[in-house]
Parts: sequence; structure tokens; C-alpha cells
Amino acid sequence: MTKKIAVLPGDGIGPEIVAEAVKVLEALRDRFGLKVEMEHGHIGGAGYDAAGHPLPDATLALAKAADAVLLGAVGGPKWEALPIAVRPEKGLLGIRKGLELFANLRPAQVYPQLASASTLKPEVVAGLDIMIVRELTGGIYFGQPRGIRNNAQGEREGFNTLVYSENEIRRIAKAAFDIAMKRNRKVCSIDKANVLECTELWREIVTDVATGYPEVELSHMYVDNAAMQLVRNPKQFDVMLTDNMFGDILSDEASMLTGSIGMLPSASLDANGKGMYEPIHGSAPDIAGQGIANPIATILSVSMMLRYTLNEAALADRVDAAVSKVLDQGLRTVDIWTEGCKKVGTAEMGAAIVAALD
Repeated sequence: MTKKIAVLPGDGIGPEIVAEAVKVLEALRDRFGLKVEMEHGHIGGAGYDAAGHPLPDATLALAKAADAVLLGAVGGPKWEALPIAVRPEKGLLGIRKGLELFANLRPAQVYPQLASASTLKPEVVAGLDIMIVRELTGGIYFGQPRGIRNNAQGEREGFNTLVYSENEIRRIAKAAFDIAMKRNRKVCSIDKANVLECTELWREIVTDVATGYPEVELSHMYVDNAAMQLVRNPKQFDVMLTDNMFGDILSDEASMLTGSIGMLPSASLDANGKGMYEPIHGSAPDIAGQGIANPIATILSVSMMLRYTLNEAALADRVDAAVSKVLDQGLRTVDIWTEGCKKVGTAEMGAAIVAALD
């Protein structure tokens, strides 16, 4: 049966990197029998320009009708003066909420060819393979009440609410333990239970969920210590389970262990395995249109799509192997370039990976 993919390039470098990922999907369709069809839509600033909203109704309808969503990036200085309710980032939050994508999977893996590209010593990061499982639809980004008000002294103050229900915590914890069962069977749950009651409940529920997974080793770590340990000894982690805000921060930190944020894909899944797949690096407006952005994270997001939603593990392995082969050939975009390698642009890197699929 043919699967439908909603393609949402978005803003900044989004259209450039998504174009290369689409070429990979087309090659898998034309040369290896992948049964997919693709339809494009607008999101973020592009959505606002096209329809006056960062998540146009047509885009949300397209995404809901699709089996999977491929997204580029949203945001840029062009839209920073807009009211917060219609800024590009609201499109991203809105589609996650609209599709009920509660589990965000962010791997941080160091390719052997890029161990020297990390800012840490190669021996610290060589062989690194972490999966950060981040809760995506709750927490302080969505909690109510929120806003800016005048306090009793007549001074303006901003306020946001951190709130999680037991069900929200339980379902993301189960997702993390299920993933750990397929990996090294270790989960480290990140919280700030010493000062935040919300994460005190988080720890309690995660501990309860763990009783259903006796094969998995559970540990707990305060978020400030986790941030330090990611730099000090990152290979101690297997699966890191986090709330929305902590995961947002820690996954970006983990990305730099790999040498470049341009190498890291992500998946956001609903309860049935439908997913939205996107690189974690953002729209990078400073290099948009220059043809130098790294498309590998977006292409690896396609690999995750094949693995987690389309049930095409063999084709996912093929994409992963193609990326590794191209790195073996010494091809590098500017963000991962080192002396002795060949510097290439976005399209050249994409074309090399497509060629390496064979």
C-alpha cells in the first residue's frame, strides 16, 4: 500500500535540506520499490506568508491525512516582529499538538569518521550512542496560565506554568522503556525533583513504570548534573528520559558531542507510530540560500521515518550505510569539515548520498 508523506520545507535552510531528503525518498521509490507519494505544504514563516498563519488549516489537514510528515525548519528574523501568537515557532508547536506527537526521539551518535570533529576529545565521544526521549506536548511550553501582567507593585512580570498529568508522564516513560529494551536496557530519567513539585511527581511515576520493565536499569539525575555529565562522561548514558524543556536544552547540548548539530535527526511520534521527522538544528537564516547547509540530519530523519513509521528497516539501513560511505569518501559540508577532507555544498552532499544508496 502506498504511504503518503506530507513535506513541509518551512523557512531558512529548510527548503534546501528538505530538497535533498526528498531526492533520497525519490531514489528509494524509483530504484528500490518504496511505495510513497509526497505532497508539499507551508508551515512557519512560509505558512504565515502564504495564509496569514504559521500553521494554515490546509497544512494541518494535509499532515493529519498523511502517514508521516517530513519537516525542514521554521523561523527567522523576517518574522520576529510578529505577535507571538503567529510567529513561525507557533506552527511547530501547533502541529505537534494537533497530531498528538508526544514522544520526541533525538539520537546523538558519533560517526567514527567524525570523532575528531567534536569539541571534546575523541576518546570521550568515540562510540557515543545516546537516545534522548523527550516529552513533547506538555510541560512549561504549553502550561496555563501564562502571559505578561502587572504585579501588585505595578511592575510588569512574565509567568509560565509547568504542569504534567500522571498520564502524560506515564506514556512518555513507557515509550522510553520500550526503546531501552531494544538498546542497552538503561534509562536515566532527568528531573529537578529537589525543587520542583511537578518533577517530584515525574520521578514517582517513572519509578512506578519501571516496575513493569525489570530488565531495564533505571537511574535518576537532576538536570543540572545531567548537563555536566553529558560533557564529562557522555558514554554513561543509553536512553535519557526528559520533560519538554529539559529535553529541548539537553538534546542541543548532546548534538555538539557529535561534531555538528547538522548531523542529528529526530522523530516525534504519536501513540500509533505515526511520526513527524525533522533535523534538530533549526532554520539557520544566516546561511540560508548559500547552498552550504548540511542535509545529513534531514536525510537521517528520513531513515528514522523508514524505521519507525513506514516499517522499512532494510531501506533505513541502506540510507544509514550511504551516509557512512560518503563520510568514508571524505566529503564534508562546512560544519563538519576538517583538514584533508573535501568541502562540498548541500546539493553535492545530497547527490553523493543518493549515489551511495546502491
